[in-house]
Amino acid sequence: MSNSPAESNLPTDSLSASATRRPIPGTPPDPAEMDPAFRRLYEVIARLRSDEGCPWDREQTLETIKSYTLEETYELLEAIDSGDDEAIVEELGDVLLQVLLDAQIGADEGRFSLLDVVNVLTKKLIDRHPHVFGEVVAETPGEVVRNWDAVKQEEKQRDSIFEGIPTALPQLARAMRITHKAARVGYDFPHRAMLFDKLREEIDELSRELYPAGDMPDIPADTNMPPVQDEAVDDAERQSRIESELGDVLFVLANIARRWKVNPEEALRKSNEKFQRRFQHVETGLKSQHVDLRDATLPQLEKLYQEAKRQGK
Repeated sequence: MSNSPAESNLPTDSLSASATRRPIPGTPPDPAEMDPAFRRLYEVIARLRSDEGCPWDREQTLETIKSYTLEETYELLEAIDSGDDEAIVEELGDVLLQVLLDAQIGADEGRFSLLDVVNVLTKKLIDRHPHVFGEVVAETPGEVVRNWDAVKQEEKQRDSIFEGIPTALPQLARAMRITHKAARVGYDFPHRAMLFDKLREEIDELSRELYPAGDMPDIPADTNMPPVQDEAVDDAERQSRIESELGDVLFVLANIARRWKVNPEEALRKSNEKFQRRFQHVETGLKSQHVDLRDATLPQLEKLYQEAKRQGK
């Protein structure tokens, strides 16, 4: 008796032998291996969406699956940061699943198919790389980008350079894309160091809104004063100005990130992870001292936090 596509020749948990061979850049997978493997994968996904398949998969729509696509993307980023190849392979598979499942949903609804997705992508890659597949010459990455923009502009016939930037992007990433688009047409600080004068200017404007009377307290960093209860600003117009000035500070920071080739979302994500890791050391340290986290003093917390910081370095 033959096995079903979902049961036959399934890959093992370890990386394939082809992944351990000496890589040759630009070499596609062996069709003899890839074609049946991809066919099995898509048959499994189609089966999940069939009447005999999975009730959860059957009820999904392009709208309901969106949050999972975003979640899987972030899990892939974490795997890449870990440097664990098996984790990266697993998370890449989960991202691929989202693409193939979306395509199957489109096919089931009579809207589009995986073949449409593949053909459109292939044509786009060829059209936007005329220096590879045509007669255009591009010797540097900058020339490649200019060619890409020219072809894209001709394809889309957009009225603004900002069209095409997803509104759903995280806002730090969107700020970076906006300034990048403006820079491509020459609207940028001639030298990136000039951005720090702009940052100081924006911070000064923010501080004037936060402390309009110029009474910002000068409190030493090592103070042992009790926590002060923060209060909301009860003036709606002033609150709006504070929000605007804080947004300007973040916008300049995203611009600085762009000029130093840093992804601000990645930078913030890593800082979040770093703070969480250090504070978990604080929690562990307090437990070893039989001190409840809610009863610990600020000096106790700070001592353990600085200990975690030194260990991390």
